[in-house]
Parts: sequence; structure tokens; C-alpha cells
Amino acid sequence: MTGSFAVGFAVNFAVNKANWDERAVLHAASPDYGFAAFAADPAHLSDVVRFDRPRLGDLTGLRAVHLQCHIGTDTVSLSRLGASVTGLDFSGAALAEARRLAAAAGASIGFHEGNVYDAVEVLGGGRFDLVYTGIGALCWLPSVARWAAVVAGLLRPGGRLFIREGHPMLGTLDETADPAVPRYPYFEHAEPLVFDDPGTYVAVDRPIEHGVTHSWNHALGEIIMALLENGLTLTAFTEHDSVPWDALPGQMVLDEDSGEWRLKDTPSRLAASYTLQAVKGG
Repeated sequence: MTGSFAVGFAVNFAVNKANWDERAVLHAASPDYGFAAFAADPAHLSDVVRFDRPRLGDLTGLRAVHLQCHIGTDTVSLSRLGASVTGLDFSGAALAEARRLAAAAGASIGFHEGNVYDAVEVLGGGRFDLVYTGIGALCWLPSVARWAAVVAGLLRPGGRLFIREGHPMLGTLDETADPAVPRYPYFEHAEPLVFDDPGTYVAVDRPIEHGVTHSWNHALGEIIMALLENGLTLTAFTEHDSVPWDALPGQMVLDEDSGEWRLKDTPSRLAASYTLQAVKGG
């Protein structure tokens, strides 16, 4: 990273890192992340990975990297499906919790600290069969084109990207309005959206002190074109009417079987998340 982008990113990085360092300990203690279930049941998977289990296919023996892995519940789940997994996150506090979880779950995973834009330098280029990114990752990155270049740099020829993410349509909505209405940009924007919120998306036992965050939305077309321009071919794309957190409080209901939330009234009105797969050319 160079020039004004690097300066701006450093500021955004520091603000968000303070928030996620604090969230990490609270999330690991939250029943919604289910640390105890991973230790008690060797077959237990996170709801996010379980939702996409049919689309993930056989991961046995694949070299996988989980970008923005947070406290490691999806990372451990991928390991349990047979992949040899590496995790990357910018929060040392989150990685400490991820290592604790992996040890309790009996999973052998290498966790590395670094921001996602430096992933190739931290982990090495062309090493991975699978790059995995889970829910709530891209919104913390100012440039989706830079992210796509990192994905391409990490993958071996023929390697696969697998991403489950919140839909940018959902990202435009003001969750404080009832019904929720578009308020925020759909397309990528230079300046971050700045929020100051003491809460988080799971049940925790105290408010967050470092509540300020900087985030960005990215249009589906921008994400897909960034991948194509970096030598990846789109192989699968599915939009869903649900997400794994209560994104619009008071307006969504929980499906206990899937662990997903969708609109109470006519959920087909909202594309709430998507699953995308792409393959790097040879």
C-alpha cells in the first residue's frame, strides 16, 4: 500500500482494530459463538459453515486459508471438514481466542496476525487450494479491487475462492427505521461510514467501550468485476433471504434449524446474503 490510501487505511485500521480487539473477548464468552459446543462435540460446526456445507463440497486435504478469521469458529469448522487450514486476522486479541478454541477442539491450525491486504506477504503467494471468507468481512475493507488481488495472489492456479457474505442490498438499510429503508450507499465509496455503537451482533455481558467503527459497502457488480479482472472465473453464485445474525432488530425472525434470521413479513423482498465461488485460471 502506498500514498494517501496507505495513510487513510492506517487510520481506519487503528479505529477498527480497537473495536475488534475488545469484541474478541466478549464474543468468545458469548453463548452465540458456542465455544463449549466445539469442545464437547468433535462433529460440531459453526452455523455459517453448516449453512453452506453442501456448497463447500469435499475439503479433504485441501490447503485452505480463512481471511479475517476473527475468533476461529468457522476456521475450526473448515478443519473439521478435512482441510489443512491457516487463519489470518488483524486482531491479536481475536487470534488468542481462536488459538484457545482450536486447542480445546483438538484442531491443528496456524493462526497469523496481519491485515488482509498484506496476506500474500504474510502467508506467501500461490500456496492455497481454497481461500475462504465468511460473513461480515468485506465491509471492513475500503477497496474490493485490492482484496480481489490478494485472493488471486494467495491461490494456486485452479484454486477456489469461497465467500459467504452479507448482501450489499442489506448494507444500504437503516436498521433503526421500521420498516427499514435504504439510507447508506450501495456502491463502493471513498469515505468510510462512521458508526459509534456500544453493541454488537451477539449477546454479550457489557457494552463495548471502543464503539467507533469505519466501514464500506461494495456493490455485487464491483465484487464480481474485481474478481474477473484478477483472473478468477465465477463458478457459482446464490443469493439468500437470510443472514446468521439479527440484522434488522424487531423485523426478523430466527429459524432455529438453520440459525439464520429472515424478515418476518415476506422475506423474499430482501436479498440478505449471498454465497459466491470463483476459480483462478491456470
